[in-house]
Amino acid sequence: MWNKTTLSQQLQIDYPIIQAPMAGGHTTPELIAAVSNSGGLGSLGAGYMAPEEIRETVRKIRKLTDKAFSVNLFIPENPQEDHAKINKINKVMALYRQELGLPPLAETSQYGPPFEEQMEVVLEEKVPVFSFTFGLLAKEWIAELKAERIPIMGTATTVKEAIVLEEHGVDMLVAQGSEAGGHRGTFLSDAEDSLIGTFALVPQIVDQIKIPVIAAGSIMDGRGIAAALILGAAGVQSGTVFLTCNESGTKPVHQEALLYHTEEETRLTRVFSGKLARGIKNKFMLEMQVHQENVPDYPIQNVLTQDLRQAAARQELPEYMSLWAGQGLRLCRKISVQELMKEMVAGVEESLHRIK
Repeated sequence: MWNKTTLSQQLQIDYPIIQAPMAGGHTTPELIAAVSNSGGLGSLGAGYMAPEEIRETVRKIRKLTDKAFSVNLFIPENPQEDHAKINKINKVMALYRQELGLPPLAETSQYGPPFEEQMEVVLEEKVPVFSFTFGLLAKEWIAELKAERIPIMGTATTVKEAIVLEEHGVDMLVAQGSEAGGHRGTFLSDAEDSLIGTFALVPQIVDQIKIPVIAAGSIMDGRGIAAALILGAAGVQSGTVFLTCNESGTKPVHQEALLYHTEEETRLTRVFSGKLARGIKNKFMLEMQVHQENVPDYPIQNVLTQDLRQAAARQELPEYMSLWAGQGLRLCRKISVQELMKEMVAGVEESLHRIK
């Protein structure tokens, strides 16, 4: 049976299909639980969450499902604060802030939730699966997770990163292709030099490591899952296709953009967060591109644009939102998770039968 892979057996799920852990409110408890209840692995994108918010959300998920699910965190990055650069970019963005009715941005030195406290909650709650991206998890945390028998999943965008992750002790890894929506998980070299397509990346990683490989990057249906399995992946991770599901927390204007734009309208940019990410082109992305040399590194720029993006979402102004999307967005539909998962499973079986 195609669904009985090393990944599905290790995670004790019916189908080797993982819903990507998209941070920023997209992955509601209802979405996560629906994926897990449908036989896949739902994932909480908890990178921006305060520790107690993670605890509360994990407990909500557990009320909705008794199946396995994953919690994902971002490995902390410590960029140097360049105040001259920050002041320059804030002057440029002041025009957008004024247009959205926002006051001048207050100074801050806090660029994200406390990672150590987030990890403590992960361990205290004994989450079923833990995943991380943007780097390597400290060996101490790896040891503590293994002591609790919590499977650990990392993210690689190159063969070199995959090898390092395996040596570091992860149990499985996501091979993130350049088609993927949202932020790049690159951590060993420049993100621009690590843009390998999913179906070029997967077999090369599979040939170099022994742990299960999870293909990611605009895998939207059963055809994509079947192709990934044929190339040696033990499973897939899909994100963009779940953003337009009924249970998703994605803002309606973002969902509409996904449903009515095409693969030609996505672009990689750093202007929203300081980290390379793929989203649908809009006014902010295009106009800010000329100021890219003044954009501070992640997570500084992410904090500087946070209230701007939130205000745009409240006012339903997609031209100023980070409309993350993978290149397969034409295949997005308004549908329930249960229907989507059922179609994905049937699509794999049909695709594999077709090539027999």
